Amino acid sequence: MTIDITGLPHERITFCPSPLAELGNALHALSEPAHHPRQHAWTTATSAALKPELADRLHEADFMWRSTRSDFLIPAQPRETLAEELDDIDRFDDEKFVGSALEISCSTAHYGRGLPSPLVDEQSRRRALDLAAARGPRQAAFVERVLADPAGMRAWIRRLLEDCDEAFFGDTWRRVRFQLASDARHKSELLRRKGLAEALASASPALSLEEDAHGSRIVVDKLVQGRTSAQGTAVTLIPTVFGWPHLTAVYGPGWQPVIHYPAAAHEVGGTEPVDLVRARVEALAHPMRMNMCRSLARGSYSTSELADAYAITAPEVSRHLAVLKKAGLLTTQRRGRYVLHQLDFPVVARLGSDFLESVLR
Repeated sequence: MTIDITGLPHERITFCPSPLAELGNALHALSEPAHHPRQHAWTTATSAALKPELADRLHEADFMWRSTRSDFLIPAQPRETLAEELDDIDRFDDEKFVGSALEISCSTAHYGRGLPSPLVDEQSRRRALDLAAARGPRQAAFVERVLADPAGMRAWIRRLLEDCDEAFFGDTWRRVRFQLASDARHKSELLRRKGLAEALASASPALSLEEDAHGSRIVVDKLVQGRTSAQGTAVTLIPTVFGWPHLTAVYGPGWQPVIHYPAAAHEVGGTEPVDLVRARVEALAHPMRMNMCRSLARGSYSTSELADAYAITAPEVSRHLAVLKKAGLLTTQRRGRYVLHQLDFPVVARLGSDFLESVLR
């Protein structure tokens, strides 16, 4: 997906931590602990310590952060405190708040298309209620209350987030905020001294700057298609500890672009480009190439040896090897007049985590 920043001064591109954004990621980690193996100790201890009443309320509202974070949880103008950011949410009109709260999981307003919220569009309303009902009677009742009394439910959600802050997030934020502030300062200094391309690459290998005769764009390498423009507004980049491996972007109509990137160092996977991961999976999906990999995993083979082993012609072997090599799955070495091929074990061993990281990104 792309964010058009043509003509946008670099001082309108900011790196800044956000307590609300980190709380949203922490709630997501509690809902989907399998996405966040690094946080296993924290999610286990925090879940065990939750009072049943708070756990029930979190379950009731978890569609706002389970699959991805609702837009209002990723503020375009981060503040020093959670209370200040919640005050900013209170200034949203009901349509913007409800649309952002329900859009991802409970609305027909497909993200990025700018369709009306369920408060003003009957089709979106019915779809939101149907999707909530599919998740169980508790969420169905919750969405009905949101649509019937937006102001009352906005206050209910604020109390829920404040109770989370008191129960567990306040201590967590005090622990991680200095790391996030340090990360943001480092990226801001890179932006000032070396330019936006360096700052983006430092934030995530999945972020890059694309410049040509048509203008400048921030490119976010994700398995999603979308585009927006920051012209006349700004771009905010928010570091997160709890967010890895997700790289979240707010790009819907009417919202200032925001990128929520993992500040933690990657220990699993190589943050490979999505196209490269796709090419590797497709290369291995072919039955003949899968069979050839069995031999290539056990030793080095020449083209003629593979042709003899699998009873196919040398040109056919060469075509299959070319696909595997283009995907970066082979190593080659010359021995006399022969070129020997072998499976690249570290790359293949990492493919599962690369795939998982790319689909969760």
